[in-house]
Amino acid sequence: MIIIGLNAFHGDASAALLRDGQLVAAAEEERFRRVKHWAGFPSEAIRYCLSQAQASLSDVDHIAINQDGGANFSAKLAYLLKARPGLGLLMEKLKTRGTRARSSEFLAQAFPGAAPRAELHHVEHHLAHLSSAFHVSPFEEAVVVSVDGFGDFASGAWGVGSGQRIDIEGRSLFPHSLGIFYQAITQYLGFPQYGDEYKIMGLAPYGAPRYLPQMREIVLLKSDGSYELDLRYFRHQKEKIAYEWQGGAPEFADLFTPALEALLGPRRRPTERLENRHRDIARSAQAMYEEAFFNLLNVLHARHKIANIALAGGCAMNCVANGKIRRMTPFKKVYVQAAAGDAGGAIGAAFAVWHKSGGRRAFVMDHAYWGPQFGADDIERLLTEQSARIASADCAVVEIGDEQELCSRTAQAVADGKVVGWFQGRMEWGPRALGNRSIIGDPRRADMKEILNAKIKRRESFRPFAPSVLQEAVSDWFEDDDDVPFMMQAFQIREAKRPIVPAVTHVDGSGRLQTVKQAANPRYHALISAFLDLTGVPMVLNTSFNENEPVVCRPGEALDCFLRTNMDVLVLGNAMIARCGSDAGALLEGR
Repeated sequence: MIIIGLNAFHGDASAALLRDGQLVAAAEEERFRRVKHWAGFPSEAIRYCLSQAQASLSDVDHIAINQDGGANFSAKLAYLLKARPGLGLLMEKLKTRGTRARSSEFLAQAFPGAAPRAELHHVEHHLAHLSSAFHVSPFEEAVVVSVDGFGDFASGAWGVGSGQRIDIEGRSLFPHSLGIFYQAITQYLGFPQYGDEYKIMGLAPYGAPRYLPQMREIVLLKSDGSYELDLRYFRHQKEKIAYEWQGGAPEFADLFTPALEALLGPRRRPTERLENRHRDIARSAQAMYEEAFFNLLNVLHARHKIANIALAGGCAMNCVANGKIRRMTPFKKVYVQAAAGDAGGAIGAAFAVWHKSGGRRAFVMDHAYWGPQFGADDIERLLTEQSARIASADCAVVEIGDEQELCSRTAQAVADGKVVGWFQGRMEWGPRALGNRSIIGDPRRADMKEILNAKIKRRESFRPFAPSVLQEAVSDWFEDDDDVPFMMQAFQIREAKRPIVPAVTHVDGSGRLQTVKQAANPRYHALISAFLDLTGVPMVLNTSFNENEPVVCRPGEALDCFLRTNMDVLVLGNAMIARCGSDAGALLEGR
């Protein structure tokens, strides 16, 4: 049985393909379209998934979409009768629902002449989220939680997963949403782009929670673990919020009302300087989110007495809160898959249909490498075609067939302070670069963040860079030894170790780590092991291979990024490219 799962007409549009309950391929549309958070119908991601499975559209038995316009209908009707929202809001909701209902038309346009026979399924948004976490987790039983902005009139759902079943016992319904709260504060602080919430996480440790009393006026916690918003501070429940979900990057208008500025002071415009007040508001918003999050989790643990928890939804990308779960709640094991946000709904919708059809559980997502890969022939062809351009940039190429030698030379470049692009194997699923589409640096250098921002990233100075750590060394360097293969939890670095790795130690002493196992990524493990042999440090600084664009997908995009930035070295499969005018060129000669 072949099932394609889709996150369509939403931010981070994506596709995934299962064959007999095993994940074969998954990718976000943005990687092919080269537009961050691309929203619309994920035709290129579908095309890739079919190619990876060596299948055609006519081979597909089921197509599952992570939206069901009929879900929570009674709650919608009750809200409509009680709240009487504006006509613009109602028309926009109907338009969006109508677009999603035309998925078969978009398939026909994307694959002209195909003869699809697949049955189309609409899977409720939060069930898809919960399935994306639980059904790929290592747990036979777990509390399951989805928290995000909104999907199918709900902003959250929780319950218990057991075997193939997921029983949802509670929901947070429109207009109340922790995701909307966090996004509104993000906009208020001058970060208006879709997905900018992670910047507030990075900024928060520079402030103090002085505005927490005001935040508690905005978010109201309930004894059953749920939460409500004081709607005086928000617009989304009454007005049409201008946004674009089709054919580009999602765009939002303001979610908050002037009452929020009356409570917190004037908003910050994107061009205005960050002040201590803004840092304190960021810290207070993060603290408020954590209060609400842990209130829910503690109630669920007390109710079910289950040691495991699986998380999904956009708010499950809050790695700071995730990293505190084992300290702030009785849960012992935490699982967050690589694409916890809306992209992950593609996998969840597919697995929900698989299990509804009676399929057994036989898959665990223990790595994120489900995207396209390119062989030695592809790379050789590219380098031949681009040889003149490479030479004109004063760069040279050497082929290193021995993996140990390749990793040793790369580790030496990192230890020498070079910025290295590392392009290997299958592209990662989810927003994080996890060792196949990564830029690597030396975690020991206090100035490495400034070097990366000057050479490539050009991003806000308060945003931290993350470490990739050998799994066997985690407990020696961090105050937690959990397995975190997807960089979805931030842990405290041991105090004695922080001066050794300042480039990946955030201002609060934390690091958003990725644990690296040899079985999951042998070449990346070998690179970090080579760096350990040279330096005594079992980790490297890892950031995504991009320059204010989606993470690179194809070898040509990696080469383009290398040549237009000041990156020192590019390792493209077995080929090493370095700038001859610098001492990085000595690497090509093995010196």
